[in-house]
Amino acid sequence: MSSSLTSSPTATEHAPVLTKESLHGGNVDVVDANVDVVNAMYAELLDTDEIAPNALRSYYVDFYLTQALGGGFAQYVFTVPEREEIDNYVREGLAGMGATAHLDLFNRSVAAFDSLSDEEADAYLDADAELGFDDDADGTGGTDAEVPEAVRLLEQLDDAFEPLLETENIVALNAAWLRSQPDLLVLDADELDRHIHERVSRIPNLAERQAEAAEEELRSAPEFELIIRELCEVAGQTLVKITMGDPNYDHNGERVLAWHFTTDQGEFLMVEDDEEAYMIHPETREIVAAVEFEFDADDDADF
Repeated sequence: MSSSLTSSPTATEHAPVLTKESLHGGNVDVVDANVDVVNAMYAELLDTDEIAPNALRSYYVDFYLTQALGGGFAQYVFTVPEREEIDNYVREGLAGMGATAHLDLFNRSVAAFDSLSDEEADAYLDADAELGFDDDADGTGGTDAEVPEAVRLLEQLDDAFEPLLETENIVALNAAWLRSQPDLLVLDADELDRHIHERVSRIPNLAERQAEAAEEELRSAPEFELIIRELCEVAGQTLVKITMGDPNYDHNGERVLAWHFTTDQGEFLMVEDDEEAYMIHPETREIVAAVEFEFDADDDADF
């Protein structure tokens, strides 16, 4: 176990990292610290092959645990529609930390779910789906015999998950496994920031990744944010932050939704009127910029 950044960059590049503070806490603190570190690395655009494999395995085991406790195996598969890579991390993590009974339960759940037809999978994932069978034997929607065997099996496996935690505690095993990593780095907050910065500085295509991340962020941004960004561009200003929405703003005698935002030149409002949107100074009511937009077939705004 190392407590500093004295090792060479190549030796520490893929080492798992925990904070000094977490090691003074309990098992939850240790597992959460690894989750926070991996999230910080993802946020700085490090790819999975640039993060310690066992850190990722621990991370996804904890993710699986959280989903399973929140809504059973159904919540896990619903949250991870493309599961192959994540399933492997979970399997390898459970095996590595010695959670053999949970590994068996996970594998049985995966096999049972993957055997379902589309209709059966929908029934398992959506308890309210009306798909021609029901496990309620009161005569209102079918009998227990009509429930597919694989769906019944998944429900039984879900029921077994929490009792199994009593004899095989995933959090305790996960934390012990993290603590035992032979190349573990234990860093304080400043050292962790420098360590991640060092890793990021060695990304060969960082500018390309940043551009892709910015493009993806724009694609997933809500419509009002896209309109505000377009207005700022027209006005020659830089958006700093969107602060709040005011549903009772008086615009030309009508109550409309106005979005408050700040640019490098002060505070402004955005309101929409038919097929135009306006950037308005909140005190003078002056229209600083305007954009016209129309909706395409997918209800996305085109400027």
